[in-house]
Formats: sequence, C-alpha cells, structure tokens
Amino acid sequence: MEVQRDALVIGGGPAGSTAATVLAQYGHRVLLIEKERFPRYHIGESLMPFCYFTFERIGVLDKIQKSAFPRKYSVQFASLNGKVSQPFYFFQHFDHPASVTWQVVRSEFDLMLLNNAREKGVEVWEETRARDLIRDERGFVVGVRAENAAGEQMELRAPITIDCSGRDALALSRNRWRNFDQYLKKIALWTYYRGAKRDPGLDEGATTIVFLPEKGWFWYIPLPDDVVSVGIVAEKDYLYSDTRDIPTIFAREIKKNPWIEDHLSTGKQFGEYWATGEFSYRGEHCADNGLLLAGDAFAFLDPVFSSGVFLALKSGELAGDAAHRALEAGDVSAEMFRDYGETMCYGIETMRKVVYAFYDKEFTFRDMFAKYPHIHGKLTDCLTGNLFQDFDELFKVMSEFTRLPEPLPYGRARVSDSKSGRELVTA
Repeated sequence: MEVQRDALVIGGGPAGSTAATVLAQYGHRVLLIEKERFPRYHIGESLMPFCYFTFERIGVLDKIQKSAFPRKYSVQFASLNGKVSQPFYFFQHFDHPASVTWQVVRSEFDLMLLNNAREKGVEVWEETRARDLIRDERGFVVGVRAENAAGEQMELRAPITIDCSGRDALALSRNRWRNFDQYLKKIALWTYYRGAKRDPGLDEGATTIVFLPEKGWFWYIPLPDDVVSVGIVAEKDYLYSDTRDIPTIFAREIKKNPWIEDHLSTGKQFGEYWATGEFSYRGEHCADNGLLLAGDAFAFLDPVFSSGVFLALKSGELAGDAAHRALEAGDVSAEMFRDYGETMCYGIETMRKVVYAFYDKEFTFRDMFAKYPHIHGKLTDCLTGNLFQDFDELFKVMSEFTRLPEPLPYGRARVSDSKSGRELVTA
C-alpha cells in the first residue's frame, strides 16, 4: 500500500500534533501517524507559561482554559531543611493571561491536542508505527515505511517528513545521531499519591522543587482529582547506593526533607513506580534533506524547570512553519532548515545553562540575586519559557558564581552539497 500526502508527521504527542496542525492551517494535506491508541499514559505534566502562545496559535486555548487542570501560578523551591523559598509568581513579572499556566494529565492533554489536529484537517492514523525512513536516489527523505495494527505494510510518502516520534527518536536511532549530555546524566524515579497536602491559595497548584543531598531533587506537581505527581531526579550512584527497589528508595529519600515528608504524610501512593535514565540528549542534526526533527525526537533537557512540553510545542510550531516555507519554495533541502536549527539550539542552550547552574553544588540563585537583584526578571523569563531573546547580561552575571557550559557543537541542519552529497555544515 502506498499513500502520498503533502507532509507526513510521525508521532501524535505535543510536538507532532502542533506541527501537523500548523501545516494544516496553511492548507497542506497532512498525514500524522501515531504508534499508540490515545489516550495513553505519559510523564511530563507541568507546563511553562509561554505554552499559551502556541495554544492560541493552533486554536486549542479555549479548551485548555475550560479544563479541570489545576492552575499553576508559580514555581517554588524547598531547601534541605524544608524551608520554602518565596515563589516565582509569573504574574509579578509578566502582566498577561499567559502568566497563569496549567498542571496537566498528559493522557487527557495529549488527546486534546491530537483531536484539535483532527478538527483542523489533519488526517490521523493511530496504531501505525513508522519502521524506517525512505530515501530517494539523491538521499532525500521522501517518507517512511510503516506498519499498522493489522500488520499491513505501507509506504507513506511526502515531500517533507517531520519526526516527532518522542524518545523512540526514529531518525536519531537510525542515523546514530543521539548524543547524551554527560554532565546531566541523571535518572528519574516517579509515582503518584492521592490525598497528599496542597499549599493554600495561589500556591495550591505550584510546582515545588524539593532539594535532596548531592543536588538531587523531588518534583511535586498537583494534578486533578486530589492526585499529586511525585518524582526524584538524581545521580544513579546516589539513588541506587544500597538498593534498586524503587519503593524502598522513595521511603528513604522522603525522610531526608521535612517539606516532602510533611506533604506526603496524608497521602497514599497508588499505581506503578516508574524509572528512566540518561534523559538529557540532543541530536547530531535537527534536519536533513526532506526531514525535520522536533520535540523529544530531536532533544530533551533535564526536567528541573519543566521545559519539556514547552520545547516540544515550540519546536513543533517552528517545524510546521519551516516545512511550510520549504513546501512553498519547492525546496525541502536541509539548507531551508538552518534558521530552525539555530533558533531551537539557542533556546535549548539558554535553558541548559540555567540547569547546569542549578546542579552546581556551590551555586545558589539567592546569592546571585543578593548581589544583582535586577537580574531576577531575566531568570524568570527562562522559567516562563520566554527563551528566544538576548540573555548575555544574565549569563555574564551568572558566570561570576558558576562555570557555565560551552554551547554544544551539534544540533543544526545537516547541510551538504546536493551534487556530491558532501557535508558542508554540521554545526
């Protein structure tokens, strides 16, 4: 079976649904394939405020505003002794409706975005797995080989393919393009509680980062129906120091911080315990001839500042725009995706610097603000997702207190001489 469309999107998560919707809004015939049947479970429940603008763009904002998802007004931090910082209230820095965001149940949230794509004209095939990329005689990607739930083999073809296949990362895996960030080589363990405590007033829906020894931390994310998502991120050697039994590790770590111990004292754990590791990575390239990568299929950054869904949405939006320009120009070579790569790498590097500072055992934001109080706003910009601006002053100040990483030399479009196939630009 062979199918031809204007654009093909692999994956129905936030990046894929957004990219597909943007292209459909331009009038392109878009086919989105998703390996699972939605709704399905996924981690990553806390949103950044600047998600608002992508929601508005793709026409799903009203649905999210009417949802039962808890409102998130701030991020707060609980030190090792259990003392909570002054919350970072987004509205104190950004006077806009976007300053209120949400804590979402991903099964419901992702289905909402996928259904929105359908409503905007995207053709969606669930339970259809992309097996491999198809390349023509020039080496251009011209679609994918796929298989549906009945075992039917298909060739799905389009001038442009956008890989939003999540951590499966079809293109990264097939091309061996995945590069892990060695400094951010953490693992995460998580589960859910019902009946745990919530802070009063505006702080009821706050994300709380709860410190553990060795710069490990808990996340504490209030969800609907009296449920809280609770996870631990730390070095593997620290968490697995005396056991690999996750319930035992949770019980041990909860006792190390008075805030988390108090807040979970009224709650009851339910459901599974989950684990993942080595989750900070970036692709060698973000694009090839006929191919764009977005969301986790391109890169993922340590989740301490809840940037995952925002970067997925934004990369999906920008990938949709870049694909449209390429289709309109009749040129889907990697050269057309240079700007996409530069923009995404800039935003990711901005967050990466702040994440590195967070993990520096000698660094505290409190010390930095004491000397340079005016820089508080720029950091809040990072925490809201307002990443695509000039942060030179912030990082000049921050570099007085911590060593910031050099930008990674990869992640751009794989630009090559179309006649010889010789690669010209890799970074």
